[in-house]
Amino acid sequence: MPDGLWTKCEGCGEIIYNKKLREAFQVCPKCSYHYKLEIRDRIMLLTDEDSFSEIDAGLISADPLEFNDGTPYPEKQEATRAKTGENEAAVYGVGKTDGREIVLAVMNFDFMGGSVGSAVGEKITRAAELALEKKIPLVVVTASGGVRMHEGIVGLMQMAKTAAAIGKLKNAGVPYIVILTNPTYGGTTASFATLGDIIIAEPKAMIGFAGARVIKQTTNQDLPEGFQTAEFLLQHGQIDIISPRMELKETLSKCLGYLCSQES
Repeated sequence: MPDGLWTKCEGCGEIIYNKKLREAFQVCPKCSYHYKLEIRDRIMLLTDEDSFSEIDAGLISADPLEFNDGTPYPEKQEATRAKTGENEAAVYGVGKTDGREIVLAVMNFDFMGGSVGSAVGEKITRAAELALEKKIPLVVVTASGGVRMHEGIVGLMQMAKTAAAIGKLKNAGVPYIVILTNPTYGGTTASFATLGDIIIAEPKAMIGFAGARVIKQTTNQDLPEGFQTAEFLLQHGQIDIISPRMELKETLSKCLGYLCSQES
C-alpha cells in the first residue's frame, strides 16, 4: 500500500482515507476530531468563492537582533518559506462571507508555530486599520504558539501594538470577531486573540497563556482537568461560542449579521 493515502485518527483510531479527510476540511468523519487546517483551506472555508484578495503578501520580518541559535534567523525564515509556500505566519486581505464584505486575517501554525513577530503584528494592525477605514468587520483566525523569540522585545511590542489597533475599532463601533483554533497560546492569547466582540473557538482547541506544566510549577497548584480546552473556557465565560469547523462559516455569518445590525 503506498504511503500517504491513509491517516489514523488521533481522536478515535479510525483509519481515514486522506482524500475524504481533505474533503471534510481535516475533520474526522467518525469522531469529529479537528486536525490543523492549512491556511489557504481556512480562507476557502470562511469566504465566498473567489472573493478573497490578499494584501501585503510580501511583508516579512527583519532580523533586528541578528539572532542566531546555531542557524541564523533569516535562514530559518527562508527554509520555512520554502517548506510552506507562505511568506509569513499570517495572511490578511478583504473577502466576503455570505455576501458581506470583511477584512480577514488568518494565522498559519505551520510557519514557525504561528509565532508573532514584527511582520505578523504589522499585518494584524494593518488589517484592523483597513477595517476601520472601510467601516467593515474584522475577523481574525488564530493559530499560534505566542510571540516569536527570535525578535525579542520587538516581538513583545506587537502585543501592545495590535491591542491598540483593536481598541480603535471598538471606539469606532466596528465589529471584531476572533476564531480561536488549536493551538492558541502565549502573547497571542494575551493580546488580540481575546479582545473580540465575539470569540468563537473550534471544538477541543487548546487555548492559554503558558503550558499546563509551567503554570503548575509556578503556582504549586493542582489544575482542573482540561482547563485550557475550548469547552472549559466556554463554561467559565472566556469564550462565547464553540462551533464545529463545517458549521463555522454559518456561525460567523450569523454573528456578523447580528453585530452589523446592532451597528446600524
